[in-house]
Amino acid sequence: MKRVLASSLCLLAFGAQAQSSSWQRTVDDTVARYKLPGIAVGVVEDGKVVYATTRGETLAGSGQKLTSKSLFKIASNSKAMTASVLARLVDQGKLRWDDPVTKHLPQFAMFDPWVTKNMQVRDLLVHNSGLPEGGGDLMLWPEPNTFTRGDIIAGLKYIKPAYSFRSGYAYDNLLYVVAGEVAAAAGGAPYETLVQREVFDPLGMTRCKVGAFDRDAVGDVAQPHTRGENMQYKPGDNVDGTQVPAITSAAAGGIRCSLDDMLRWMQAWLAPDAQAKAWLSDAQRKEMWKARTPMPISGRRVKWDHTHALAYAYGFRLADVDGRWTVSHTGTLSGMYSAMVLLPDQRSGFVFMINADADDTRTVLSEVLTKQFTKPDADTTIAPYADEIEAEWKQAEADAKPHTKPDGKREVLAAPFDPKRTGTWRDPWFGTVRLCPVNGRLQWASEKSPLMTGHVVTVDGQWRIDWDEDRMDLEAWVDFESGHMRMRKVDPEGDFSSDFEDLDFTRTGDCSP
Repeated sequence: MKRVLASSLCLLAFGAQAQSSSWQRTVDDTVARYKLPGIAVGVVEDGKVVYATTRGETLAGSGQKLTSKSLFKIASNSKAMTASVLARLVDQGKLRWDDPVTKHLPQFAMFDPWVTKNMQVRDLLVHNSGLPEGGGDLMLWPEPNTFTRGDIIAGLKYIKPAYSFRSGYAYDNLLYVVAGEVAAAAGGAPYETLVQREVFDPLGMTRCKVGAFDRDAVGDVAQPHTRGENMQYKPGDNVDGTQVPAITSAAAGGIRCSLDDMLRWMQAWLAPDAQAKAWLSDAQRKEMWKARTPMPISGRRVKWDHTHALAYAYGFRLADVDGRWTVSHTGTLSGMYSAMVLLPDQRSGFVFMINADADDTRTVLSEVLTKQFTKPDADTTIAPYADEIEAEWKQAEADAKPHTKPDGKREVLAAPFDPKRTGTWRDPWFGTVRLCPVNGRLQWASEKSPLMTGHVVTVDGQWRIDWDEDRMDLEAWVDFESGHMRMRKVDPEGDFSSDFEDLDFTRTGDCSP
């Protein structure tokens, strides 16, 4: 009997060691394939942390190694924390999910007055408002800018809907900012204070930060990286200064956490201890994970994961993967990517954070780590998925439409400049821009978003903005018609947060000295 028990324990230990080796190999292969500057990865299995590792540096070349306490921007993984603040306030009787938004923010208004009247707190979280995808995101990014949360609430009524209220899905960020302000109004404290009070403190997430902080006093802060020449990573233009400012977009994507903290966050959902159980009622946990808005399912998801259902909940995405229920989200900011995937029925899941632009990396690593739970006997590796995505990119380049192929003849727009086009122009939600001569060139400059400054060039005779800042990686065409100035992305498949198409400027005056 003792020999049988000993053999069983040995088998269990061998299985755990083999699984750990599998995760280790996956991380090693990912770092090698994509030449990442840094990554933090953690795995929870049956409620327990069974694997955690960090690779690389907080800033390439700095010599400061990443640790499990290094802070990463978790970007849109912040949304679930914002939703949790609201859920806590519901538990406390300070608001209801079906409260009209105007009950807490009387100044709130959407383009359609009927939508304004009928939009409830829950609607702020589930991307079915009618706003176009990424609508108004130019008030959030690029950072820093001077748009306030009040500007966002005031600007929403000027953004034209792309579809009927509650009739479809289009990802937005502005309404999460509004949700943070609803929480502040109901909770009687600024959003940043509420997140600390309602999430970080009760769950023991001691390193997470939201709002302003001193980088050097906090220490061990991962910095963003972007692709440079020869596809090598370099520090991004948005590396933190000594004083990290509070940002308007915090409720949509402005929280920073360490790997240790994110593992605590996962366990609070997968296997809550007494403290975590007391943190949020069972009723609100169920509310948080109810499917609210159906989402489109890509061909890749069908092929790779056999997914039949995909929906947005309160700050989480729900999907079936290989017959298993998953709860997940991703985070994307310039130079920072993250992903968290939970498998509640197995009380298991994983999280990782990368301090680099890493879209393909995230897709591949998420897939392989998920398969280790949904198909543990398949010996899934990085290479086949990475090869497939690389082949897709090459095919897309070969099939690119003419307007996304390399530029035609590009020339600096020369004087004299058309006085009907120069001057100050105003969009009702984005504010004023100047289109005026500066040092012999025609400059386009935003009043509230200083990084959005560039010069007019022509490409085959068409006006185009050549941005001064590299982080403005999507250039825009400029069109004039019937007294209006409109804009559109040069690459129509570019990031939706560069929502130039939602702008509609009218001329307000001449260029001043």
